[in-house]
Amino acid sequence: MSLDLFTENYDYELPEGFIATTPVYPRDHAKLLVYDRKTNTITHTTFKHLLEFVPKTCDVFLNDTRVIKARIFGKKVTQSVNKKGFTQGGGKVELLFNKPLDAHHYLVMIRGKVQIGMKLLFDDDLVATVTSFNEDGSRVVSFSHKGKEIRFEELILVLDNIGHLPLPPYMQREDNKKDEIDYQTLFAKNAGAVAAPTASLHFTPELFKALQERHTTHKITLHVGAGTFKPVDVKEILEHPMHSEYFDIPQTSAAVLESDTPLLAIGTTVTRTLEYYVRTQKTQGECDLFLNPSNPPQRVTHLLTNFHLPKSTLIMLVSAFVGREKTLDLYQEAIEKNYRFFSYGDAMLIL
Repeated sequence: MSLDLFTENYDYELPEGFIATTPVYPRDHAKLLVYDRKTNTITHTTFKHLLEFVPKTCDVFLNDTRVIKARIFGKKVTQSVNKKGFTQGGGKVELLFNKPLDAHHYLVMIRGKVQIGMKLLFDDDLVATVTSFNEDGSRVVSFSHKGKEIRFEELILVLDNIGHLPLPPYMQREDNKKDEIDYQTLFAKNAGAVAAPTASLHFTPELFKALQERHTTHKITLHVGAGTFKPVDVKEILEHPMHSEYFDIPQTSAAVLESDTPLLAIGTTVTRTLEYYVRTQKTQGECDLFLNPSNPPQRVTHLLTNFHLPKSTLIMLVSAFVGREKTLDLYQEAIEKNYRFFSYGDAMLIL
C-alpha cells in the first residue's frame, strides 16, 4: 500500500513558538512562499507581491462566508419557574455552534456533562434543549429565545450579541475586539462559518482592489465547520469520516467551472467546493469531499493557502496538489525561514 495512504506519514515537527496567535500588520506583510510546480522552484516573498506571481490569465475564486460568534457560555437548568423563564441552578456549560441540520435542529459541541432533554440557559434568555447525542461526541439541540423557538437567521443575531468568536483551540487564548476584524475576510457576507477561510485574511483593501482590477473574481460560499479542525486519528487516511459543510455556488461561477479558464482558489475551502461541483454538478448542498494524493484536483489549477496542522485533512489537500513528500519539504523550508503557521500565519502559493 502507498505511503500516501497512512496518516503517520503526514506528520511533521513544528518547533515551539511557530504558531501565530495574532496576525501580522499590515496584513499583506505576511510572508509568502511561492512554489512553481513546472520549474520546481521556491520563491520567498511577502503577500504584498502576490499579484506579481499569479498568472494574468486565471480567474480567482473566494469564499464570502462570515464567521459567527458561535461560542457561548451558560448554565444547566435544574428547574423551571412560571412562564418567564428558568432558574439556573446547574453547572456551567460551554456550547460551540456548528451548523443547522434543519429549520429547528442544530449540530453543536458541548463542554460539560448533559443529558437528553436537558435545557441550557445562556445570556439574553437564549435556551438550548438537548435533543440527541452523536457517536462522534457532537450533540443536537433546538434553540428558543425569550420563550419562542427561533430559526437560524434569528439565532445568528442573538449569537452576535452574546457570543464569542471561536478562535482555533491551538491559539490557546480568548477572543478579543481586534479578532472581530482580524478573523473576518474583507468580503465576508453570508453568516454561518465557525472558522475563517484563512488564506483570504491576508488581503488589505488596496491589494484586494488591485486583485479585482487585474482578475475576474468570483465569490462562492462554504460555511466552514468545526470539522475542519478534527484530527485524522485513523491509521489509513481513507478511513477518516470526512465532515460535511454547506456550500452555494452562483450559476455564473458554475459556468466558469465548465470552461477551461485557469483557476486560482483562495484557500482550501474554495478548492473543496469547486472540486465537489466538478464531481457532482451540484451548486448547493453539503460538501464532504476529501482531497488527498489518491483523489487529486481535477479543475483548480492554482492554490493559495496557509500552513496547516500535522496529520490534518488540510495538509493532505495540499499534498493532492504537489505530493506528500514535496509538501513536507515545503513545510520544512518554511520552518527554516521562520514562517508563522496556522490561521493567523503566513501563506503559500502553489502554481
